[in-house]
Amino acid sequence: MKKILSGLFAAALGFATVPAYSAGDAVPLPDYEWSFDGVFGTYDKAALQRGFQVYKEVCSGCHSLDLIAFRNLADLGYNVDEIKAIAAEYTVEDGPNDEGEMFERNAIPSDYFPAPFPNEKAAAASNGGKAPPDLSLMAKARVGGPNFVRALLTGYEDAPEGFETGDLSYNKYFPGHLIAMAPPLSEDAVEYGDGTAATVDQMAADVSHFMMWAAEPKLEARKNTGVKVMIFLIIFTLIMYAAKRKVFAKVH
Repeated sequence: MKKILSGLFAAALGFATVPAYSAGDAVPLPDYEWSFDGVFGTYDKAALQRGFQVYKEVCSGCHSLDLIAFRNLADLGYNVDEIKAIAAEYTVEDGPNDEGEMFERNAIPSDYFPAPFPNEKAAAASNGGKAPPDLSLMAKARVGGPNFVRALLTGYEDAPEGFETGDLSYNKYFPGHLIAMAPPLSEDAVEYGDGTAATVDQMAADVSHFMMWAAEPKLEARKNTGVKVMIFLIIFTLIMYAAKRKVFAKVH
């Protein structure tokens, strides 16, 4: 079941698509609220952990996460032992050994998430001729960012009367409304450890949140630096203004 869901996830992100057939423009994306919005916005660690679970159980069977190492999961609130345990669930290729041969071993925190397929051709052969893309930067690569991902994942519905879809699926948020594969998420597709109800919208929100972090893991640090720079510039401006007033007071 998980393998099927993960295979369908490629379509949800709009990679296995077809041109629009006089279907009109896509519906404008909803303007969702995110904890990381705004100057002082931060990632919600609970949402990140739930989103990682959706990625791990639904998406990772077909989609890689090439730019993320297991140790990066510390940003999500996992401790060292938890990260070691998560890494140990995966195997990675290493070597060569003393005999010049490559070998497999359990992953460790310094390893990056291994790809689900040995190469792009194998990935394409298992997914209808098109290799599922890496998700590391997907939330930044698509116009609309996490809003696009979440909307698309929840935008599947029955086509209007008279709208022919053939073997395709109808998605109200996708331009042309026709997308080549079925919805990737279904109610209770995962079982959240914190007891949160795994509705389609909740899973879509959580995995979108996680994908935003994967695309910009240093967002919080960048914002923190920006705030400090702005405070410095404001204070510096006030000091310079006060100095100017003092220097030119005698002139007047």
